[in-house]
Amino acid sequence: MTNLSVNINKVATLRNARGGNMPNLIQVALDCEMFGAQGITVHPRPDERHIRYSDVYALKPEIKTELNIEGYPSDQFVDLVLKVKPAQVTLVPDAPDAITSNAGWDVRPNFELLSDLTDTFKSHGIRSSIFTGTDLENLDWAAKTGTDRIELYTEPYATEYPVNREKAIAPFVEAARHAKSLGLGINAGHDLSLENLAFFHQQIPFLDEVSIGHALICDALYLGLEDTIKRYLACLKD
Repeated sequence: MTNLSVNINKVATLRNARGGNMPNLIQVALDCEMFGAQGITVHPRPDERHIRYSDVYALKPEIKTELNIEGYPSDQFVDLVLKVKPAQVTLVPDAPDAITSNAGWDVRPNFELLSDLTDTFKSHGIRSSIFTGTDLENLDWAAKTGTDRIELYTEPYATEYPVNREKAIAPFVEAARHAKSLGLGINAGHDLSLENLAFFHQQIPFLDEVSIGHALICDALYLGLEDTIKRYLACLKD
C-alpha cells in the first residue's frame, strides 16, 4: 500500500496572506486525516513564508497519522526535528531562497553530513529519507548513509508525462528497483497530480509514500478537499 502524505504548505501560504488564522492550519490537517490521508507533510523554510516553526510544534500533538518534516538541514531545522520528533524527516538540498525544491542531493560530496544526520535521527527514533534524483550511483551512496528511505524527485517525470509517459517513467522504474534492491524504502514527490499519479503508482507498485501539496490544494479549490483526497487515494489503489 502506498500512503498519501498531504503537504499543507500552500494552506499556510493562504493563511499568511491575510494574517490571522484563516484557514486554520491544524483543522485542515485534521480534516485531511479524516478524509483518508495517511500523513501530513510540512516544509518550513528560514523565512517562514508558509509553514512557521511554531506551526510544526502546534501540529505534532494533534496529528494522529504520520508527521513528515522536510527541509534543508540547517542547525535550526535539525533542532526543530529533534524537539518535535516526527515519524519521518526528509532531507532536501534547498537553498534558503528556493521557491520550491528543484533537485535532489548529490550524495557523495555530502556523504559525511547526510550520514551524521541519519545516525542522529535514527538514535532519536526518527525515520530518515533523502531527496534524490534517479542516478543509480547516487542511490548507492544514499544507501551507504544509513538512511531508511529515499524520496524520488518527480518533477522530470511530471514534465515529460504529457509528451511520452513511457519515456517519462523509465528512469524512475529503474531507480526504484535499484533502491529497493539496496534495502531502501521509496517515497516520491514533486508535481505529482491527478493526471500522472495513477500511472506512476502502477509502474512502481512498491512505493511506500507520495507527498503531494501544490496540485492537491489546487484541485481542492474546484473539487473540495474531501473529494480531492479521495481521488488521490483512488490513484494509489493496487
